[in-house]
Amino acid sequence: MRLILASASPARLSTLQRAGLDPEVMVSGIDESAVDHTEAPETAGRLAELKCRAVHRRAGDAVVIGCDSVLEFDGQIFGKPAGACDAVRRWRLMRGRSGVLHTGHTIRLDDRELSRTASTVVHFADIGDAEIDAYVQTGEPLHVAGAFTIDGLGGAFIDRIEGDPHNVVGISLPLLRSMLMELNISWPHLW
Repeated sequence: MRLILASASPARLSTLQRAGLDPEVMVSGIDESAVDHTEAPETAGRLAELKCRAVHRRAGDAVVIGCDSVLEFDGQIFGKPAGACDAVRRWRLMRGRSGVLHTGHTIRLDDRELSRTASTVVHFADIGDAEIDAYVQTGEPLHVAGAFTIDGLGGAFIDRIEGDPHNVVGISLPLLRSMLMELNISWPHLW
């Protein structure tokens, strides 16, 4: 069965590959800034739907998975930072506090589509300005929702999480498995 990941995220791809799946990657090309919702879970879900649908139109006969993540922090929605200054500003707000990382998941097969959102609470370490500046200078936080990773350099700055760690990376494997089951696709069948 042909499996396509509608995301340019190397972390999502790596997570799926480590779980035994080998998806093709097709980038959707949607304009993420065009989606404007006031609620973070709905924003993540809508972006995942748009990505999945855009790729499905080009993919033909395949299972298409679209995902997108945003961080909900103090009532704000944080996607990817606008640049280094924005990433530093966010980290100075987030340090020693917590936020909720929402990842929208949409799967489409033929005319069937399922959408769900997974949410994980992230507790950020109370790091100093020098650590924030050094982290941002690596460039890693500039390309990810919320300006942090858990599976890279930023992992040392996360005290703990409540929920699925894969969701923080950008794709919830347990949620994905249950969605595929709803479409009568067995997880081991995709190995």
